[in-house]
Amino acid sequence: MSLVMGAFTMGLILSLLSLGMLISFRMIRFTDITVDGSIALGASLTAVLLSSGWNPWLATLAAVAAGAFAGTVTGLLNTRFKIQELLAGILVMTALYSVNLRVMGRSNIPLLNVPSVSSTMENVIAFLSGGAEKINVMGWLVPVVDLASFLTTLVICIVIGLLLFRFLLTHFGMGLRAAGDNAQMVRAQGLNDKTMIVFSLALANGLVALSGALLAQYQGFADVQMGIGMMVWGLASIIIGEALVGKAGLGLTITGTILGTLLFRLLIAIALRWGLNPNDLKMVTALFVFAALVAPSFIVGLKKKVTGGAGYAQS
Repeated sequence: MSLVMGAFTMGLILSLLSLGMLISFRMIRFTDITVDGSIALGASLTAVLLSSGWNPWLATLAAVAAGAFAGTVTGLLNTRFKIQELLAGILVMTALYSVNLRVMGRSNIPLLNVPSVSSTMENVIAFLSGGAEKINVMGWLVPVVDLASFLTTLVICIVIGLLLFRFLLTHFGMGLRAAGDNAQMVRAQGLNDKTMIVFSLALANGLVALSGALLAQYQGFADVQMGIGMMVWGLASIIIGEALVGKAGLGLTITGTILGTLLFRLLIAIALRWGLNPNDLKMVTALFVFAALVAPSFIVGLKKKVTGGAGYAQS
């Protein structure tokens, strides 16, 4: 049960990363590599502030603001300085590596005996259970710490998902989504498509930094290299989510992204439990994304061959 609980908690945390990438990659069609740097920025800043005695919620909000600023810089490089989007993301991501090292002062910061955002939930559960260290959940004994982390992350993801859904249904939110499909139409409606791009990247990287802040608090450390490969992880989760629920509506898209992240993390946890070498994790993730990207066109081509062969046989 601890394996499942941990997988779901990690999946919920990383679903915030996937939601941020959903905004940049799917909605405004912006290939944003800033993600790999902004998630580490959120983790590193949170770790430093928690070690300095900050309130966990304030430290997390500060990390979100820092991530949003990083996304804003990427957007400005693209819209104001006419730097190609991929290169703009690379520039900011590269700079963030040095920024994260400056923030932390070293490559790794442990978070031992410091409060986290789940500490409040942990105290509530301990009070209700009479100070028990483990809680019976569906016949399984789960440590209070793990249960508190899961419930806190679940509440945060639900709130973020609902707020994002409501925002994207507003006039500004619909303009944001339209900016990725038809910038000319957005300008015809009196909106600035460049402002939409900058705001979208700020929002996306704010969510990514939030994921990094929660990830550092859950794992108990922040590392300057923890963002490597996270963009591929988020893309894989989005693809799985689209396969699960399709692209029928905004609500299903957001829900599918969260469910895709949970499923992907659960599959990874099972693979690790069955003996997958952790050193191969990034490679396996990349291969999975490759297969997910190639499979749709392969299936369509196969169907055409089958249909064409059947038509030729009938003639």
